[in-house]
Amino acid sequence: MFVIAGLGNPGRQYEKTRHNMGFLAADEFAAAHGIDVRRIKHKALVGEGRIAGEKVLVVKPQTYMNLSGESLREVMRYYDVPMENLIVIYDDMDLEAGTLRIRKKGSAGSHNGMKSVIYQLQSDAFPRIRIGIGGTSGDEWKDYVTGQVSEKEAPALADAIRQAAAAAECIITDGVDIAMNRFNTSRKREKKQDETQEEKHDDD
Repeated sequence: MFVIAGLGNPGRQYEKTRHNMGFLAADEFAAAHGIDVRRIKHKALVGEGRIAGEKVLVVKPQTYMNLSGESLREVMRYYDVPMENLIVIYDDMDLEAGTLRIRKKGSAGSHNGMKSVIYQLQSDAFPRIRIGIGGTSGDEWKDYVTGQVSEKEAPALADAIRQAAAAAECIITDGVDIAMNRFNTSRKREKKQDETQEEKHDDD
């Protein structure tokens, strides 16, 4: 059994905000596989389906972002799911808007929802899919993450949401290593490589 957990904030006012990329990706995944995520259980909206013979539970914690771990702790204990079969999808200010990054495990970084998940599970040894939303410095970050997606960044984020859903399916069917090779993107790295190449040409 696999658990696909999208992190976000419940409530109509948060539906299209940057901090709800996890919810949106979970919805995309569920829609692609005909999974109805409306049942309330374990402090979350949940829905069950099957992919490639594997039972899959889609989870959207309703505890608000900073307490996401409380819901996932209940889910993991109730279903006795191996830690490596939990896939968490969430937004990341440290990645450029529209980029995708998959990791097998690791720290929460600056993301409070992931801090809660790791604290409640007492483990960081589970795959995660991060959707880049870009960022802002200083005290404005809270308004930024809970702010509506702009028209300029909407196409890139919509594509990243689709890619995140596809990446979650790939982890289930082919494993996290293949998913990392297939879906990890880094526009910052590509930009840096381009700049390095330009510097070399200038030196020539």
